[in-house]
Amino acid sequence: MKKIYRNQIILACMLIITLISCKKPLDLNPIDTIEQQNALLTSKDVEGALIGAYSDMGSRNLFGGRPYLMADFLANTNAIEWYGTYEELTQAINKSLLKTNTFVNNVWAAGYTAINDVNNVLGAIDKVDAAKKNRVEGEAKFIRGATYFELVRLFGKAYNDGSPTTNLGVPIVLTPTTIVTESSYLPRATVAAVYTQAIADLTDAEAKLPEENGFFATKYSAAAMLARLYLQMGNYSAAAAAANRVIASGNYELTSKYLDAFPAMPEGGRPAKPVENSTEDVFAIQVTTLTGFNGYNEFYGSSTYGGRGDAVISQDWIDNTYSPSDDRINSFYDDDDIFTAKYGNQFGNIPVIRLAELYLIRAESNVRLAPAAPIGGQTPLQDLAEVRGRSGLTTTSATLSDILNERKLELAFEGFALHDAKRTQSNIGSLAWNSNTLVFPIPQREIDANKKLVQNPGYN
Repeated sequence: MKKIYRNQIILACMLIITLISCKKPLDLNPIDTIEQQNALLTSKDVEGALIGAYSDMGSRNLFGGRPYLMADFLANTNAIEWYGTYEELTQAINKSLLKTNTFVNNVWAAGYTAINDVNNVLGAIDKVDAAKKNRVEGEAKFIRGATYFELVRLFGKAYNDGSPTTNLGVPIVLTPTTIVTESSYLPRATVAAVYTQAIADLTDAEAKLPEENGFFATKYSAAAMLARLYLQMGNYSAAAAAANRVIASGNYELTSKYLDAFPAMPEGGRPAKPVENSTEDVFAIQVTTLTGFNGYNEFYGSSTYGGRGDAVISQDWIDNTYSPSDDRINSFYDDDDIFTAKYGNQFGNIPVIRLAELYLIRAESNVRLAPAAPIGGQTPLQDLAEVRGRSGLTTTSATLSDILNERKLELAFEGFALHDAKRTQSNIGSLAWNSNTLVFPIPQREIDANKKLVQNPGYN
C-alpha cells in the first residue's frame, strides 16, 4: 500500500460572532433564560442566530460525520474492520441497534436543535434588513430542509419501501419551541409528508439564495441537496434537472486529483492556516480548532492523525474493489493498519456535497429515463467519463450497473452505501434491503417524554 504524505495543511475559517456587553458587572442581573420577545430584536440578532444554526448543522452528531459513519457501519459487510470499544457503534456494525443507543439519540437531538434554531430565525425574519432578508431566509430553509431529509431517511423507512404516505417519518416542527408542554408535542408525520416539507424548504432556499455566498449555502447547495433527495425518491427527471442546474452553473469543477477534493493530511501537528473549500465542494461543513473537529476523523482516522483508529479499511476489500490503474486505490494510508485518507485531517473541512456526485446523479437519472435527448445535453457516458477520467480511467460503457459501481468507488466511506442499497433494493449481505434493523429506532427517551411518538417496527 502506498503511504500518502501531503504538504498542504488545511484549516477552514468559520465565522464567529461574539456579543460583548459594555455594562459594568454590578449592573448585570444573573439570568439563565431569555424571553422569546427579547431574544431576536435586530437584524444582527437574527443573523447571529443563523450562524448558531450553521454550527448546529455542523455538529459531529449531524452533518459533521457521525450519522454518515453509522450509515456506513449498517451497510458494511467486508470493507470496514471495527476495533472500537463503543458499544453503540458495535451495535451499528452488527446491525443490532437498541432504542437506547446514545449515538442514535444524539443524532435525533442534534437534528431538532438545528431545526429549532432555524425556526427561531424564520420566526423573526421580518427583523432582518430588507437587503439581506431573502439570503437569510434561504440559508435557514436550506438547513431545515437538509436536516429533515437526513432525519427521515435514517429514522423512517425508505421512500420505496411500502407506502410513504402511511409509513411514519419524523415530527414536522415549523415554529419555535419556547416552552415544552404536553400540547407542544407532535406525532410523527408520514415519510411522504417529511419529504414534501424538505422539498418545499430546499426549493424556496434555491429561489432565495445567491449564486455565491462564501462558504455558506448558495442556490446551488440547495439544488444539489434536492438532486440527492429526488434520487432517493426515485424522481429521476427532477433529480437530473437539479443536478444539471449545479453542473451547468460553471461555479464548480472537479479537482485535478481525487484526494485534492478532501482536506490534506498534515505532516505533523495541527493545521494552522485557514483555507478555502476545494473547487468541487458545492457545500462543506467548516471546521477549525476552535469550532470542533472532523467527525469522520474521530473513528476513520488513525491515532497519528487525531483519530481513534477504530475503523480500519480491509486491504482485501481495497484490492478487490479498485483496479491498479484507478488513482483512488491510493486514497488510503498505512499507519500500522489501513485507513481512508479522506479523513486524515482532524480539523479539515467536511465535504457534504461534491460535484462528482452531481455528475453521477445526472448520469444515472438519464440512463433510467432514457430520454430522446439527455437532460443537460451530456450523455451518461460523458458524465461518467468526467468522474472516471479524474482517476485516470477510460470509459467505454455507461450502463446502470456501471454507474452504480462508480458511486461505490467514488463515494466510498461518505455515508452513501446504506441509502443506495435501500433505493436500489440491494440486500446487504444476507440482510434484506428493507430490514427493520437498517432503520434507526426512535430514541426511547423521546418516546418516554412524548407519548404521541410511535416506535419503529422491531424495536418494541
